[in-house]
Amino acid sequence: MTLSKKLCAEFIGTFWLVLGGCGSAVLAASFPEVGIGLLGVSLAFGLTVLTMAFAIGHISGCHLNPAVSIGLWSSGRFSISELGPYIVAQVTGGLAGAAILYVIASGQAGFDVTAGFASNGFGAHSPGGYSLTAALVTEIVMTFMFLIIILGATDKRAPQGFAPIAIGLGLTLIHLISIPITNTSVNPARSTGVAIFQGDWALSQLWLFWVAPIIGAILAGVVYRWFEAEKNS
Repeated sequence: MTLSKKLCAEFIGTFWLVLGGCGSAVLAASFPEVGIGLLGVSLAFGLTVLTMAFAIGHISGCHLNPAVSIGLWSSGRFSISELGPYIVAQVTGGLAGAAILYVIASGQAGFDVTAGFASNGFGAHSPGGYSLTAALVTEIVMTFMFLIIILGATDKRAPQGFAPIAIGLGLTLIHLISIPITNTSVNPARSTGVAIFQGDWALSQLWLFWVAPIIGAILAGVVYRWFEAEKNS
């Protein structure tokens, strides 16, 4: 598969993740009488990854997330030469998803993008008022576990054909745990896309949602590489 096709697939997949996941939060989470709530938003994020894993996994690997690409690189499963282009494709896909969501959401009277727009935050901008330290630890640990799930589910020794289900459900669980703390990132592209449109506090706090997921992903890659070294010893 050519790099251009892989990058196009990553763009489309990340576009869908932001539009589907953040869209569920902005458009449907508290819709009068039939709002999907925290459980629905968590499931929506998981479903975006599950559906794209089946749709484009065989094209690009379906990373949809700079932290995933970095974690796969640190585990020895992804080439450094493709890392930068993948991250660019993911971030631009996330921006495109956020742009379409903005166009749709702004069609409702009274819409206020500065209210949050599904952005990630800590302190006063954490859904539950959690501190910077709590947010940092949460994002590192949740990304670490997400990468362990991805690396384990896609291991050649794992049951074949079920990885998208495990990964999608894993992301759902991560959101169920951490939406109250940070609104759940574990994905710098997802955070960047909506932060650009929120444009205020979300941009000033965006650094954490790059730094923490990358740390968690690198740690997971190192740990899983150790697992594989034990396997081969």
